[in-house]
Amino acid sequence: MMWIQRGMDDCGIQSAPRGNDVALVGNESANRSNGFVSDLDGFGHNYSEEFEPKALMDSEVTHRKDNSEVKTGWKRHIEVKEEDVNGNGDVIGTGTTRTRVAVLTPPLKLEGELDGNDYRAPNFFQRVPPLFNIPKTMLQCYGESLYCISKDMLSPCASGKTPLDRLISVVAWNISTLRPLMFGVAPYNPILGETHHVSRGTLNVLLEQVSHHPPVSALHATDEKEGTTVETMVHGQRHLKLVNKGETYVMDHPNLLIRFLPVPGVHWVGKVRIHCQESGLEAELHLGGSSFISRRAYFRSIKGKVFMSSSMKTIYEINGHWDRVVTVKDVSNGKQTVIYDAKEALSGLKTPILKDPERLWASESSVVWAEVSKNILSKCWDKAREAKTAVEEKERELLRERMAKGEIWVPKHFTVSQSKESGWVCLPNQEWVPTAPIVVPT
Repeated sequence: MMWIQRGMDDCGIQSAPRGNDVALVGNESANRSNGFVSDLDGFGHNYSEEFEPKALMDSEVTHRKDNSEVKTGWKRHIEVKEEDVNGNGDVIGTGTTRTRVAVLTPPLKLEGELDGNDYRAPNFFQRVPPLFNIPKTMLQCYGESLYCISKDMLSPCASGKTPLDRLISVVAWNISTLRPLMFGVAPYNPILGETHHVSRGTLNVLLEQVSHHPPVSALHATDEKEGTTVETMVHGQRHLKLVNKGETYVMDHPNLLIRFLPVPGVHWVGKVRIHCQESGLEAELHLGGSSFISRRAYFRSIKGKVFMSSSMKTIYEINGHWDRVVTVKDVSNGKQTVIYDAKEALSGLKTPILKDPERLWASESSVVWAEVSKNILSKCWDKAREAKTAVEEKERELLRERMAKGEIWVPKHFTVSQSKESGWVCLPNQEWVPTAPIVVPT
């Protein structure tokens, strides 16, 4: 997932009006990952220029005389001595010094801890297209739900001793991917072939935009040290596969509710079903948005149960709030256990840093949208609009070139198929995701 369905700007969400509310039902991208390692596993350990994605942009590349890194606020200018590559990613020379600019921004956090997230949407009536964007792409939002967390939520999914332990851990992990959203703004719509590759400890995460129309993102994350893989497909449903346990968990995604009156806001609402066919265990979650009656109790609430699919017999009751604390109660003895503490999991989140500039791809989200993000953060709206237009026009130009040549674009890191029966299926090309040039400090 991993994360949400697209944003409110140009992210392909279906909407249905309801009075003063607009209910957005995610028409999500297909993401696939395997256990504690994700489907980004599909990479070999050979990290070299051969992985430079094709048909991607070098518009962010400039030249300088020395080989250095200069950091100015959010912007990081990276000098890289590497082989010259043409528009198709083919090597045409060596020894040239190039500069890639990567803009890395703080992860989405709880409202109570927004120190690093100093971007705020401007006045509603002054908005123009770039002002509808937060300075990061949807791929980064998907990835952040996995690698930007203070407490490891994935390991217990694969290491639980019993099927019931593992289901409870999957429920907790699913809840941890929910993050507060800002009203009126959304992430960038990723371009075709855009990638996002980040490591946190021994967890390596890779995403690739494998389709633009409809928008489909593939995600693979792996932890070779743990020897587990999480496979996630996001296209209305998410599939989390624990390879070492032979279990697959199918999860719905909550709906996105945008309320304009009387108080503007964005809320996760609806029912989420988590089912494991192998164990016959199932969880059902109901997410509350906001209410004028008992608003605090209902706001971001979660209620649900864990039960056997065959008998519908309830084993645990689930209660709490996804931005606070969630507990499960054993119905046989009344014992309550905290399975998720949002403050513990999402406090103190650290901004990813660029550790290895020489392995930074031109397709990396923070590179592709660097100029746009830089100008949004600087509130230079005209320049942000021009930069965003340049990114989108470059993508249209590459599409025209492929059509003229009769070429069909193929994802670099995933094998993609589509059918009416199974929808989108994205499989990683290799088993393990390699370490990334961008890392989350631990």
